Amino acid sequence: MKTAAIYARVSSERQRDEQAIGSQIEALLEFAQTKELIVPSEWMFQDEGYSGAVLSRPGLERLRDLVYEGEVETILVYSPDRLSRKYAYQVLLIEEFTRHGAEVVFVKSPQGSTPEEELLLQFQGMIAEYERAQIAERSRRGKRYRARSGLVNVLSGAPYGYRYVKKTENSAAYYELVEEEAEAVRNIYCWYTEEGLSIGEITRMLTSSGIPTRFGKGFWDRSTVWAMLRNPAYKGTACFGKTEKADRKRVTRSLRKRGGFSPRCSSNHERPREEWIEIAVPPIVREDTFALAQERLERNKQLSRRHTKEPTILQGLLVCSLCGYALYRTSTRTSKRKIYYYRCLGSDNYRYPNGSKCDNRPIRQDYLDELVWEKIMDLLEDPELIHKEINRRVQETQNSNPAKLRKETLIKEITRLQKGIDRLLSAYQEGLIELPELRIRIQSLRKRETALKSEQQSIEAKMIDQTNNLRLINHIDDFLSSIRKSAEDLSILERQKILQLIVKEIHVDYDTITIKHSIPTTKLFTNPTGISGSTGHSNVPGYLLRGRRHKSDAR
Repeated sequence: MKTAAIYARVSSERQRDEQAIGSQIEALLEFAQTKELIVPSEWMFQDEGYSGAVLSRPGLERLRDLVYEGEVETILVYSPDRLSRKYAYQVLLIEEFTRHGAEVVFVKSPQGSTPEEELLLQFQGMIAEYERAQIAERSRRGKRYRARSGLVNVLSGAPYGYRYVKKTENSAAYYELVEEEAEAVRNIYCWYTEEGLSIGEITRMLTSSGIPTRFGKGFWDRSTVWAMLRNPAYKGTACFGKTEKADRKRVTRSLRKRGGFSPRCSSNHERPREEWIEIAVPPIVREDTFALAQERLERNKQLSRRHTKEPTILQGLLVCSLCGYALYRTSTRTSKRKIYYYRCLGSDNYRYPNGSKCDNRPIRQDYLDELVWEKIMDLLEDPELIHKEINRRVQETQNSNPAKLRKETLIKEITRLQKGIDRLLSAYQEGLIELPELRIRIQSLRKRETALKSEQQSIEAKMIDQTNNLRLINHIDDFLSSIRKSAEDLSILERQKILQLIVKEIHVDYDTITIKHSIPTTKLFTNPTGISGSTGHSNVPGYLLRGRRHKSDAR
C-alpha cells in the first residue's frame, strides 16, 4: 500500500472555533481508506488561522520539507483553495511536489489527467482567487461603513489610556478611560508642549517614575511616546484608515547588495488627512494642546539639534530660494583664523551623480546671523504690530463663515435626531413598534448624535476665546521689554529659541534675503511677507555677506 500525507487549512478564527478543520481531516482520512492509502499520524499537517494568500504557513512548510526528502508519494488536499487561494501559488506548489515525486490529489477536485480536466482545475483556482479578492473588498467596504457610523470596533484596538469594551446585546463597543494611564498621557502632552521637554527626556522621566507601559514593561521607548503624541484619539477623534500598504520605494544600500529583494518589500504609508474617517471617543487632552504637539513635532523635523556640535541661531531656518534645499554650516581656514559659512546642500557636487543642482554661493555665518537678529529686534521694538496681528487672528477665527455654517448645521442635525428619538419612544408607548426594533433603531440614532456632538465641541474649541487673547495681549509688553533689555546678554541657544518662535524660515537668493514670519511688516517695509532687500533699493542699507570674488552682494 502507498503512503500519503494530508494537508488541511482554515483561515478565520470562526472556522477554527467551529472545528471546520476537523471535518476536512475526517473527509481526507475517509478518502484515503477508499483509495487504500496509509496516512501516518505524523503526516497530518494543518494550518489553523492562516490565509491562503500567503505561502509562509508552518504546516505547509513542514510538508514541503518532508516532500523535499523524497518520502511522500501522495498528498491529499480537500480542495485547491485549501492549498492556496492564488492560482499562481497552486501551480508553484503542484510543480514542486511533482518534481520531487509526490502526486497531489484533491478530494473535491480530482487531479486532471486530460487537457480538459487540467483546464477545469485551472478555472477552479482562478475562481478561488476571485472569491478571496471579493471577500477582501466586501470586508474593506463593510469596515468603512461601520467607521462612518461611528463604531469603534473597526479599529485595531484601544490605545494606551483607554480600555476596549466589547459590544453586547444592548450596547455597541466603546472606549473606556483608564484614569491611571490617562493621567500619564496628560503628563506626556504637558511635558512636551508646555515644559518643552524632548521625547528622549520624556521617556527617561516615565521610566524613572516607574509608570508601566500598556504591556507592563518598566522601560519606555521613544517610538512609543512619539506615536502617542501623534494619535488623534487623545483629542477625542480616533481615526480609521490612516495608513495603507504600498510597495517600498526606498532602495537602501544593503538592499541593493542583496539584488534588490527583501522579504519585507511592502510598507505602511500614511494616507492624506482628508481621507481619514473620524470616530468619536472620550478625549484625554484638549484639542489645542494636541494641535500644539503636532506643530512642535513638525517643527522638530526642521530644527532638531541632533548631531549638532556647535549650535547657531539660524540652525534649521535657512532655505535656498533657487533649489529649495536647506543650508548647512561649513568652514574654511585662512592664514589667520577659521571662517564659517552657510552652504546650500544642492551646490555640492559629491552628493549627486550628475553634479550639483544649484549654483547658489556660500554666505558668511557671522554677518547673516547679525543681520537677521538685528531685523528681528527691530520688529519687536514695535509691540503694536503684534497686537494687531493677534486681534486680526481673533476676528478671522470668530468670523469664519465655514465654521459658523458647520456649527449651525450640526445644531439642526442634532435637534432633528433628538426629535426622531422622541418619536420612536412615542411609537413604542403606543404599541406601534416592538422593543427589539426600538433598541436597534434608537441605538443607531444615539451613535449618530454622539458623533455630531463631538464634532460640535471640536469646532467650538477652535474658535478662540476673546478674553484669553486680551489677557495674552496685556502680558506681551512685559515680555518684549524683558527681551530688549537682555538682548545683548543672551546666549546662542537663547537667541535660537526666540528666532524659532518668531521666524518660520529664511530664504536665501543670489542677492536677496527674505525672512518669513507671521507678523505683518508693512509699517517697516513695502513687502508684507517679510524683510527683504535687493540691489535696486537705495533706501535699504547693504551688507557684504559673500566675498567680493563671487561678484554678488546680499542684503
